[in-house]
Amino acid sequence: MNRLDYVVLIATILAIPLYGLWRTRGRETLGHYLKGDTSIRWGTIGLSVLATQAGPITFLSMPGQAYESGIGFVQNYFGQPFALITVCAIFVPIFQRLKVYTAYEYLGQRFDQKTRLLGAFLFLIQRGLAAGITIYAPAIILSALLGWRLNLTIWLAGGLVIAYTAFGGTKIVSITQRYQILIIFVGMALAFMIAIYRLPANLSFGNALSIAGKMGKLQAVDLSFNPDKRYTLWSGIFGGFFLALSYFGADQSQVQRYLAGGSLRASRVGLLFNAVVKVPMQFLILLLGAMVFLFYQFEKPPIYFNQPAYQRAVALGHGPELDQLQSKFDGVFSAKRALLTSRSIPSGDQLQKLDGEARAIRDQTKTVLEKAGASPKSKDSDYVFITFVLQHLPHGAIGLLIAVILCATMSAAAATLNALGSTTTVDFYRPLVRPTAPDHHYVVATQMLTVLWGLMAIGVASFANLVENLIEAGNILGSIFYGSILGLFLVAFFLRNVRGSAVFFGAVLAQTLVLVLFSTLSISYLWYNLIGCAAVLLFSLALQRTVFAASDRA
Repeated sequence: MNRLDYVVLIATILAIPLYGLWRTRGRETLGHYLKGDTSIRWGTIGLSVLATQAGPITFLSMPGQAYESGIGFVQNYFGQPFALITVCAIFVPIFQRLKVYTAYEYLGQRFDQKTRLLGAFLFLIQRGLAAGITIYAPAIILSALLGWRLNLTIWLAGGLVIAYTAFGGTKIVSITQRYQILIIFVGMALAFMIAIYRLPANLSFGNALSIAGKMGKLQAVDLSFNPDKRYTLWSGIFGGFFLALSYFGADQSQVQRYLAGGSLRASRVGLLFNAVVKVPMQFLILLLGAMVFLFYQFEKPPIYFNQPAYQRAVALGHGPELDQLQSKFDGVFSAKRALLTSRSIPSGDQLQKLDGEARAIRDQTKTVLEKAGASPKSKDSDYVFITFVLQHLPHGAIGLLIAVILCATMSAAAATLNALGSTTTVDFYRPLVRPTAPDHHYVVATQMLTVLWGLMAIGVASFANLVENLIEAGNILGSIFYGSILGLFLVAFFLRNVRGSAVFFGAVLAQTLVLVLFSTLSISYLWYNLIGCAAVLLFSLALQRTVFAASDRA
């Protein structure tokens, strides 16, 4: 990065929060602080909902996911449009009619205080950890490749988010997310165009797609019924439906986004905007990763994209072993490029054979790095897109793409911290500690709790060790808890004879079951959303008809 990149980066990440602070200046009531005002329209709600879900992990890790495994990850989102329609039809009218600040207030009104606290507690646990991952994910990669200190990178994103989120509440989060997501769109579109432009001049876009398809990168749908496969049409439609239904219907970080402004129509239209936009957006981001993969079939890629880890292994005395692997890798790359640039049309089998040899050499390289103690636990694919940005984009565009990643970090983290602070105040502090304080007291309490959650998220980020691809880590964490939370709401909506104690203990049993299954089975994590939700429904109904039936009659 040069001076131009830093100017673009700093101007972008500071201008939006400063504008948001100017727009939200002045004293606020608790309702205004937690839900915004009527100036928040459906377009802002729609972009805010989209920005909350599309965090930095999406833009850092998803292109690398496509580079490594193809675009099949898009199947995870096939159930989302149906889930959003369901939320519009069932969840939103109830939340708007009851004028709740958090989704878990409804559980208290429908059941009892302990069920409300259980739903809020499961949300706080899951989102509190997820906030740390949201900040850590880009920090570990940017610090490695740009030479920034890790803690400095964490505080750069986290500290700024804490400051403006605590000050401005829901309205500033919605306003800043609107502009942050627009910057993200511009940056990713620019990266996509540059990736295509940098392909050989005699290679048409159609031929490029043909080559990517022959190399197995464009299979978007897998009809397999194998439950051990992570990404299939069925896990995406059914597991993805319940994941999205839980996320948009019962996760306060999203509920707070579409309840902003207080209009039923604005909430519904904002969510339906996401139902239309989300799958195509994810597809295009994955297609960008496939184009980066194709670019690196003509431009020699690093044998290992996490170059700082590679150089540490060299410094530790593993240079000769790595040089041998590099020589083999160069030979495979030359053979593959010669095949692609020949006049004859290469077969998919030939290309996939060479690509498999290249992957095998990269795997051997990773083994050497792990033996040297120089390899981080996050996947090398998480470094693919940012390496492409830093090495092959022009200056100015590099600063913009780094700003995209930090904007996505701030956008997702702001929504999460806003929801964590609001939930802690409304569902715990106000009913249990100070039930009769004035509005201003609760606003200040929410601000302080938002700061506290932000500091906790930075603490989690400072000590995090990811064991999976970054985007998978966030989805896995959500899938473990979301099913049980969704089950609470579905019991509330549809099982009218079930009371508080039955659903409370049913949810505890269901969450325990999910944790046990997750630690013992190897099925796709998306299925745990369905398992957790179904278990809450079944356990609650069974407990109501057996253990708690007599007490309710009494």
